[in-house]
Order: sequence, then structure tokens, then C-alpha cells
Amino acid sequence: MIKIGILASYNGSGFETLQKAINDKKIDAQIVVVITNNTNAKVLEKAEKYDIPNFIINDKRYPGQDIDDKITRLLLEFGCDYVFLSGYMKKIESKLIAAYHNKIINTHPALLPSSYGGKGMYGRNVHEAIIKNGEKKSGVTIHFVNEVYDDGEIILTKELELDDNETVDSLESKIKDLESLAIIEAFQKVLANH
Repeated sequence: MIKIGILASYNGSGFETLQKAINDKKIDAQIVVVITNNTNAKVLEKAEKYDIPNFIINDKRYPGQDIDDKITRLLLEFGCDYVFLSGYMKKIESKLIAAYHNKIINTHPALLPSSYGGKGMYGRNVHEAIIKNGEKKSGVTIHFVNEVYDDGEIILTKELELDDNETVDSLESKIKDLESLAIIEAFQKVLANH
């Protein structure tokens, strides 16, 4: 069975989407570990709910230690085949990228490649920029992670038209719904080629 590790910083809604798809037999895989850098992340409660081992790894907890190495070792120890970034707010470092080349999957709340990717472009920041610039469409990109923010090979995109009276809140809500569909479809596609 394909094993997936999750890296998340906050709520882990993408993790929950993936776990539900696994429970509903839409995806043939197992989430075996959840790692966060945030002591107060809600994703920890969700991991507990699903009885998935979870860990907090950050500089506060492990001062002076190589966090990249710790995370990589933990994912390897749990036998993860893939790593899914569910709102993970730290840059993925070189050891993890080397250990999981084209096996780290991220979701981005805009169409890539575009000016709505890169450092600082996440969550509401993306939607605010899209509305401010009067864009007519947006969407979701699921992609592999490499050394550069939002630059890895694209697995799939899903796009939507913006309404004339679109707000940041309405766009964020639509993108979240679209993202749930995209996550499931992307994992089905990747695992079919595994």
C-alpha cells in the first residue's frame, strides 16, 4: 500500500480531504504520519481523530538541530512513498527534496506558472492580488515541489471564472471547494503512475 506523509502548519484541510477520500476508497493509500512546525496547529487534533502518529518539529523544540534532516528521517522511518504539503509554511529544504524527488506534492491556490506564485504568495495573499489586478480567472494548481517556490512540475490545474462582483472571501471559498476536487484527482493520477 502507498504510504503518504503530511507536512502542515495550521488546519490541514487538504490532509482531511485526502483522508476522507482514502476512507471513501477513492484513493488507495494510507496516511501514516503527520508532521507540523506549529505547536498549536489544528492538524494535530485531526491526526489524533484519525489515529495517525503526529509530531511537532521546529527550531524551538530542537534548537541547533538540523530540522530538514529530522523531518526527512521521520518520513523515511515511516516508509512514506509520497509527502503532501497541506498548508505547510516552511520552505522545503535540500535533504527532503533529495530523498523525495518528484514525490512531494503541493497545492497552490492559483494557476501556475504565473505571477501569483513564489515567496509570500499563499492563501488570502493570492486571492487579494488576483482581485486587485482584476483577473477574470483563477484556479488551483497541484504540483511537485523542487528547490524553488511553486516551480515544480505541474500535476494538474483546475480553473474557474471570476464573477464581476467577486470578493476575496467568495474567491477563497470557491478555491477551497475546487482544491478539494483537485487534490483527489491529482493523487489518483499520481498513484496510477506509481
